[in-house]
Amino acid sequence: MTITAAADGSALGNPGPAGWAWYIDEANWRAGGWPHGTNNMGELMAVLDLLNATADRAGEPLHILCDSQYVINSVTKWMKGWKRRGWKKADGKPVLNVDLLKQLDAALAGRTYTFEWVKGHAGHELNEAADVRARAVATAFQRGLEPDSGPGLTLGSAAAPVIAAQASRPAAGRATASGTTASDTTELPPEAPGHSAPSALAEAPVAGRHTAEPDLFSSLEEPAFDDVQELGTGSVETDAVVTLERELLEPAVRADPSQVSYLLHPDFRQVSSTGQLQDRDTALALLEEGAQSPAGTFELLDAGRTGAGALQVLYRLSGAGYSAVVSSLWERHGDRWRLRFRQSTPER
Repeated sequence: MTITAAADGSALGNPGPAGWAWYIDEANWRAGGWPHGTNNMGELMAVLDLLNATADRAGEPLHILCDSQYVINSVTKWMKGWKRRGWKKADGKPVLNVDLLKQLDAALAGRTYTFEWVKGHAGHELNEAADVRARAVATAFQRGLEPDSGPGLTLGSAAAPVIAAQASRPAAGRATASGTTASDTTELPPEAPGHSAPSALAEAPVAGRHTAEPDLFSSLEEPAFDDVQELGTGSVETDAVVTLERELLEPAVRADPSQVSYLLHPDFRQVSSTGQLQDRDTALALLEEGAQSPAGTFELLDAGRTGAGALQVLYRLSGAGYSAVVSSLWERHGDRWRLRFRQSTPER
């Protein structure tokens, strides 16, 4: 029977307090993390721990749901070249997270597995469950609390049919990669919106079988990018900043001054929807005061680099009786991204 699990990582500030988690169901999940780490460290560790936890069930195919293209690409595209060059990138620079990648390479050896890319923060039940647990660990480390590590793997024979059924329903718009070892896996490109996944993907992966399909990136080596999570809006750095922007809209984050302070630049300023210029202290107080109010619907309009160490996020925030276009400027401050300026303009 195929075991289907979601794996996810989270880092507050990226880098910052970090967590990871894998999730099968309420009785089968585990989480952990570090006081200081990155999203990618969490993403890699979630998959690694899942492989280790299922090592005594290596005869059962493993279907891994993952919202990190960095992890999928590392396994299915880049790892073979890294190993050939002594764990160096094409430009001769050391590979990031090499210790975790080496362990992941060893754990994948001899396993029958399938990676499926799912869009993060899009309501996917298993992905959301893993994300919540990874974020809870990161938040616990930030607050100096003991994180909940979960029950681990407690699968019994009765659970296997349910798990296999979950694996038989791939959704449109997801990229899938399968194989038997880290050296022979290949990635299928995401299907065009509105198209169903190929029926062959519904089958459990068979040892020794993998499918090679051309994709837009097959001729490229791994890009040079900071160690941040890739979510699919176009640039890995941009995607990481969009994730941070969305964190600031979450009631649980806005209610915690320590989390908000961690994300705001020391010189943060904002222009409110009423045209008022507000400093950092005022913004902190207003965010905490309005923490229980619904954040509204987030619609990303544009995001991209505006200069060295600076990124702009443009989005629409709408709710009952209001709609505003928000422009946020994020700057690289030390070793992480922090919000430097924000302006909200009501739509009439």
